Amino acid sequence: MIRLVVNADDLGLHPRIDEGILRAHSEGIVTSASLLVAGRNAPRAARAAREAGLPLGVHLCLTSHLTPSAPPSAVRWLAPGGRFRRDWGELSTAWLAGLIPAAEIELELTAQLERAREQGVEPDHLDVHQHVHLMPGLARIVERLAERRALPLRWPRELPRATWLRRPSAWAKAALLSTLGMVRPARGARRVKAVGLFDSGGLSEARLLKLLSRLGEGDWELMCHPGLGPGTVPEDPAWRYDWEAELAALCSPRVREVLRKREITLVSYRALAA
Repeated sequence: MIRLVVNADDLGLHPRIDEGILRAHSEGIVTSASLLVAGRNAPRAARAAREAGLPLGVHLCLTSHLTPSAPPSAVRWLAPGGRFRRDWGELSTAWLAGLIPAAEIELELTAQLERAREQGVEPDHLDVHQHVHLMPGLARIVERLAERRALPLRWPRELPRATWLRRPSAWAKAALLSTLGMVRPARGARRVKAVGLFDSGGLSEARLLKLLSRLGEGDWELMCHPGLGPGTVPEDPAWRYDWEAELAALCSPRVREVLRKREITLVSYRALAA
């Protein structure tokens, strides 16, 4: 049996992205989403998701120039100047250099969970923006948090493929994170195997069909990023994903046909725990 959670990331980041995520749920195969509590549209997005019956987890975030949920004075090394570092590369460099106290990260992630509840969300899982929890040392913090809250945790698990070499920058990041995910021993939190790491922001119909054809038995998550083109994301103007192509892929009749033929059951994280 194959059970699949199709989870849309970055809910709350931008109204246009949120609109696309909700459409991918109502018209497509999205069964779950992850709320970015620091996003400018997070409270409205959380309310809209509840109204649409879309289950939510929390998209824990330590990057993308977003504003922390903890008091700025308590996370001054994690968020210098009151905002997180730009991306996973800058964060991991600072973390591995010993510039960020672990206590600040744990405090911030806990504050984000509390903020989610203030926004009316009782999360059914955790995942992490840009998958920075796979970095040495950070994994222990996030897994401990997930275990304490009895929440399953997304755990990217994709073997590198030769076709990844066509996109060298994406290949380097995906290969590094996938390797870290595979060598890190489990430490208590329930991990759910996830695919879609390499294709983040570029999950076309053809790539989605290939991912679905490769799924083995068991429980899986497909991470995705549907949306309507936001123009510029103010917090990170250089951010360029093909949100609308992913939305089209997730609403494709061909994709539904593959799910039917392979007898893949679409579920939410809450259903995995039942």
